[in-house]
Amino acid sequence: MVASFRPVSFLFLFLAFLFLPNFFFFFCTGLSELRCIDTEQQALLNFKQHLIDPSNRLSSWTVDGDCCQWVGVVCHNLTAHVHQLHLRSVRPIWDDFATPTEINAKVEAWERSMFGGKLHPSLLDLKHLNYLDLSFNNFSASPIPSFLGSMKSLTSLNLSQSRFVGVIPHQLGNLSNLLYLNLEGFQFSDLYVNNLEWLSGLPLLQHLDMTCVNLSKASNWLQLTNTLPSLFDLRFSYCQLPFIPPTPNVNFSSLLTLDLSENYFENTLIPSWIFGLRNLVSLDLSYNNFQGPIPVDLQNMTSLSHLDLHGNHFNSSIPNLLYSFSRLEFLDLHFNNLQGTISSAIGNLTSAISIDLSGNELGGKLPRSLGNLCNLREIRLSYNKWSQEISEILESLSGCLSDRLEILELSYSQLHGHLTDELVVLKNLVKLSFENNSISGPIPVSLANLSSLTYLDFSNNQFNSTIPQSFGQLSKIETLYIDSNMLKGVVSEVHFANLTRLRILSAGGNQLTLKASQNWIPPFQLESLSLRSWNLGPKFPQWLCSQRSMLFLDISYTQISEMAPPSFWNLSSQFQNLNLSHNLINGEIPNSPVILSASAIDLSSNHFKGPLPCISSNVNVLVLSNNSFSRSISHFFCFRVNETKNIEHLNLQKNLLSGIIPDCLMNWNKLKVLNLGNNNFNGNIPASMGSLTYLNSLHLYNNKFSGKLPSSMKNCEELVIIDVAENRFSGNIPPWIGHRYTGLMMLSLRSNYFHGHIPKELCALTSLQILDLSHNKLSGSIPRCVKNFSAMATNNISNHYMNYYRFGSPIGQILPPESALLVIKGNILEYSTILYLVKSIDFSKNSLLGEIPKEVTNLQALQSLNLSYNLLNGSIPMNIGTMVLLESVDFSMNHLSGKIPSSMSSLTFLSHLNLSNNNLSGKIPLSTQLQSLAASSFIGNNLCGPPLMDNCTVNGVKPNNENTTSKDTNGLEVDWFYVSMALGFVVGFWGVCSSLLLNKPWRIMYFQFLDQLGYKLKSIVSL
Repeated sequence: MVASFRPVSFLFLFLAFLFLPNFFFFFCTGLSELRCIDTEQQALLNFKQHLIDPSNRLSSWTVDGDCCQWVGVVCHNLTAHVHQLHLRSVRPIWDDFATPTEINAKVEAWERSMFGGKLHPSLLDLKHLNYLDLSFNNFSASPIPSFLGSMKSLTSLNLSQSRFVGVIPHQLGNLSNLLYLNLEGFQFSDLYVNNLEWLSGLPLLQHLDMTCVNLSKASNWLQLTNTLPSLFDLRFSYCQLPFIPPTPNVNFSSLLTLDLSENYFENTLIPSWIFGLRNLVSLDLSYNNFQGPIPVDLQNMTSLSHLDLHGNHFNSSIPNLLYSFSRLEFLDLHFNNLQGTISSAIGNLTSAISIDLSGNELGGKLPRSLGNLCNLREIRLSYNKWSQEISEILESLSGCLSDRLEILELSYSQLHGHLTDELVVLKNLVKLSFENNSISGPIPVSLANLSSLTYLDFSNNQFNSTIPQSFGQLSKIETLYIDSNMLKGVVSEVHFANLTRLRILSAGGNQLTLKASQNWIPPFQLESLSLRSWNLGPKFPQWLCSQRSMLFLDISYTQISEMAPPSFWNLSSQFQNLNLSHNLINGEIPNSPVILSASAIDLSSNHFKGPLPCISSNVNVLVLSNNSFSRSISHFFCFRVNETKNIEHLNLQKNLLSGIIPDCLMNWNKLKVLNLGNNNFNGNIPASMGSLTYLNSLHLYNNKFSGKLPSSMKNCEELVIIDVAENRFSGNIPPWIGHRYTGLMMLSLRSNYFHGHIPKELCALTSLQILDLSHNKLSGSIPRCVKNFSAMATNNISNHYMNYYRFGSPIGQILPPESALLVIKGNILEYSTILYLVKSIDFSKNSLLGEIPKEVTNLQALQSLNLSYNLLNGSIPMNIGTMVLLESVDFSMNHLSGKIPSSMSSLTFLSHLNLSNNNLSGKIPLSTQLQSLAASSFIGNNLCGPPLMDNCTVNGVKPNNENTTSKDTNGLEVDWFYVSMALGFVVGFWGVCSSLLLNKPWRIMYFQFLDQLGYKLKSIVSL
């Protein structure tokens, strides 16, 4: 049987060998023709129908196509089932050196590529789908659909930053095969949970990311995540977790990454269980309000390669334990309160790639051992107190770092000395920042050898001399800050010859002169340029017109006196910030809203003339003050009357504008600052002024406005400054000012025709710091409730004012400070940068009656008090000396009587006093301040003593003043000569009698003397 079997076996093997290649050919051919399952293809088409695809990324998803070949679809290579959907929108990435245009372009492209719409349940027909990535899309109109919890074959689900809203469905807990879950929110509080109990249904989970999800209701978050035995990556950043539970036992044996940053925990100390995670490779506890020293238990975590503790309140020195982490690659301790010095043991961090210790209070000298960290690429040490020669630091970094270090930041570090050639040793530097130090001397010519440099910041130092021509060899430089130094001399085209990549040039605040030919075309295309205070004039620099990407331009204070060419105005539509202020530029601005469309525009202090140009609705800040613009402004305010304007700051003061304010301010309701002062406007304030409900500051001073303040202004409840001085307003001061403007800091109604009493309602303005009602027709008495002006009683700055001053704008530095004309120390002065510090009351030149209320002395932070030219009587408040900050007092031209209070001698800040032309009497109190004043401050009274020539005696006869007679409390006249004579008799009599009573020998001798005297007198009489 064996013999008979062999031929059959060989025959079978022969046939198998003959047909096997054909079998494999047939099988492989079948595989190559595998197509997407029809039901799954139809499911994907249904899913597509409910998506919004603005960039048509899913154009390959067609009915007659094969879904396995579609973009984003991955099928199994044997079964053809759809296994994966990759539908994320690629998030743009940029580095620290990216320009605004590059960033904006990338963000716009990203937003155009995002999917939107809703997720359709047809995905449930993909029974074999195990990978779903919808991250970085825009599903903001819908919550995360609960049907995703029924896709039980999923092992990876990524919905990161897809802008879902609402509660995270607990049904996700049914995905028992899930290994990866990323639910990171796009914006805090858009996503939230009621609890995290559903996590217990994910036993295989390895990666969990819920960054920016509101977990404030999940108090047991630690206990639940602790039940996930396979978890190696846990990210709960910015989740509003209230505290970290002090759980003594945790089961995170596999955990490698823990991120609990930006939760601002109630815990002030890091819980000890975290230090038990000895396998942890990455730990991020930044921005959590932890305090005290850096815990010593951290030394147990020797596996760490990434440690981020920045943004806390650690106030110790850097512990030596940190220097023993030989695996540590990234160390971030910036923005703490760390003190002391850096130990030379930092040289033990041999694996370090990036070290950030900026924003602390570290001092001393940097150890030379930093130069031994041969793997170091980035070192950030800004905002400390090194107080060290810059050359020493550069020398310490000249070891093995010389050809490796890429980023060196030492801004705001109190460095001094000259910048020497040691710098060029760091030849691979990409970013170098020495901003705001005291580095002096010339910029070294050898700086040009840093051929890799893309970012350089030398601003706010004391560099002098001129800019070396070798700057032109920094061919890779993109960002250059050298502003606010002491640089002088000439800059020519040669300096910029090879700077083809330059995008940001900030060199303002120097005394440099640019000499370039009128037909010069720079090799760069700038996005931001500041040449403030350079000498660019007198001709307008034509080369600016070649810059087609310019967003920010500041050429203020540059001595330009020529007209700006039309080509420049055509270019201006691309600007976001335009500053041509403080030049002598003349001519008219073309009247096109496209011309003035930048977010922030400052053309102040020039010679522009003609009518105001119309502006685009994009403008946020417009400053046209101190020019020669003329004519009516009706066309300006009423241009496109149905179009909402976004402008917040409008300053047209000091021009030649005239006419009325048209009643079409309804669409300007975002205005926060409106300054029309010092023009020729007339008429009434229109009722539509009440539409400006966000208005913080209103300046209408020095015009010819008339009528009453309209009641519609009650709606402008956010007002902090009202200045309508020097107009023709009339009527009573509206009492509603005190009720409506609770945050008012300054009220100036000076030089108008207001009459009637000062309304007591004004006393409700507790934030008021400046009140000027002078030069009106007010009558009645000064309200005693002035004591309620609490902002004038303390040195604190009004919170309302500080909130107003921070109201913000796209480009804050373009905003000029608030200004106002105040009569202080007898002069009209304009206050601007320190206006918020002034505290003043001026009621002068009215017809006020009665006494100066003693309550005014409660205003102990008041600096100026002017009540002159009224009909006030009575005496000066006796305790006026408690107003210790008074610098200026004017009570002249009233009917005040009595003495000058002696307490006035304690007003040590007083530099201006006018009490002239009253009925005051007596001696002027003695003090350094009062006697240093001019005699004119006291004339027209019955006063004597310095600084007056009358020294209170005339020809040896006591004048009728405080040294001769006065009145007692009953009004009777008292002759102080007789009073002093009687007082002398009493003192002499009791001086003798007390001696006799207290000294016995004297008493005996005295009586013996009397006996002898009596005996002799008796003998004489008897004769």
